[in-house]
Amino acid sequence: MSFAQLDTENTASDKGLPFKAGEWFQFRIHYGIFNASYATLELSRDTLKGMPVLHAKGYGTTTGLARWFFKVEDYYDSYFDDKKVIPYWFVRDIYEGGYTKNLEINFDHHKNLAFVNDLKNKKKRSFKIAKNAQDLISAFYYLRANYPEDELILNETFNINMFFDNENYVFKMKYLGKETLSTKFGKVPCVKFRPYVQSGRVFREQESVTLWITEDDNKIPIRVQADLAIGSIKVDLEKFRNLSTPFKINFD
Repeated sequence: MSFAQLDTENTASDKGLPFKAGEWFQFRIHYGIFNASYATLELSRDTLKGMPVLHAKGYGTTTGLARWFFKVEDYYDSYFDDKKVIPYWFVRDIYEGGYTKNLEINFDHHKNLAFVNDLKNKKKRSFKIAKNAQDLISAFYYLRANYPEDELILNETFNINMFFDNENYVFKMKYLGKETLSTKFGKVPCVKFRPYVQSGRVFREQESVTLWITEDDNKIPIRVQADLAIGSIKVDLEKFRNLSTPFKINFD
């Protein structure tokens, strides 16, 4: 097994992005046999300090019976470079069963610094970050724009630098090959990955999560499955609109 950082010198702008402003996804999240919640992710054009950027908005909430037991209202915003796909400003405002967090993070990639404003606790701090560090939302787009599609080797792993809350870490992905998934849209050719996660409080093991990304020019995460410390979770793409290219589906 080898570990390689994604090639950030060959930026996404050199190849063209696999997404565009107006793209929108809805994901359905199942916890065991229950349809526990929905999450949406939408992309628009915006400006930040007079500079053109892409603005991704994420929203997640529990529904139905699950909401009575564990209310979730999560809001995320990421403003990132519309060519290099590196974040400039990230907002996380969440309510999860009484637990709350409200953070703003400003990224200075020239100085490799992240400025964290903890609005809930009224604290401001700065942290050193790795080159081209991603936030939680921009990483979704950065992976789609930059994963080494033509260089993937079975069971080998590549990395993405990330900064989340107050911590730097390296997000590692193992390539597991290709698989055609049966979905509500039809049979979808996919590439399959194994993200490495921290075992313990949430996930059962380091290799508890499996991710399927469509094998087309959109590179959409269409399914995620995970074994949790208690139970399991499955996330499926439910709806979409305004893709950059037609969705590749087999109906036979």
